[in-house]
Amino acid sequence: MPLPAIAPPLPRTIRLAQRGDDPAREELAVYCRRIAFIFALQGCGDRHEAHDLAQDAVLRFFTTLDRFHTDRTVKPWLLTITRNLIRDRKRRQRTRRLEALSLDDIIVEPRDPVPGPEAIAALHEMQRLLWRSMQELSTSDREIITLREYLDLSYDDIANTLGVPRGTVMSRLHRARRRLGDIITRHKKPAAGEVHDA
Repeated sequence: MPLPAIAPPLPRTIRLAQRGDDPAREELAVYCRRIAFIFALQGCGDRHEAHDLAQDAVLRFFTTLDRFHTDRTVKPWLLTITRNLIRDRKRRQRTRRLEALSLDDIIVEPRDPVPGPEAIAALHEMQRLLWRSMQELSTSDREIITLREYLDLSYDDIANTLGVPRGTVMSRLHRARRRLGDIITRHKKPAAGEVHDA
């Protein structure tokens, strides 16, 4: 379920940003902040910390912008930077407990142009269930599902971001999806002795 798309920056925008054009740099920064935030959120589980990590990722991205080739896509490079920052912070905070993931900034609205309140409520409940279930996954499973299902990266871009072969991405993603499906199914099962109205 990819998030509502933000158009990736055009090569021309990146070239202008590399030359110091302020509007181009701002457009690129807005795009990068959103992508980095979503990825950081799954990695740290705290919205405020994810905002800090995203900001740091964008700053590092811009410090290396002059070395970026405009024939490449921004996401894998940016997400590699973000992933390294997440790992660095985790090393410094090993004793900190993972908190509940926040959906405040990433609730996806229904695509139906005139959804009823029931449709909106059902979608939001499904998203809450999905993100709650993702907390039970390992960090690597959460990471790969976020890259594919929420940030809509191709298998090749995920491979570049994680530094693994494409085949490894496909097998890891398959296993992660299966584990997530099992967790969701378990959460949806009624508790023992629970009575449902006929």
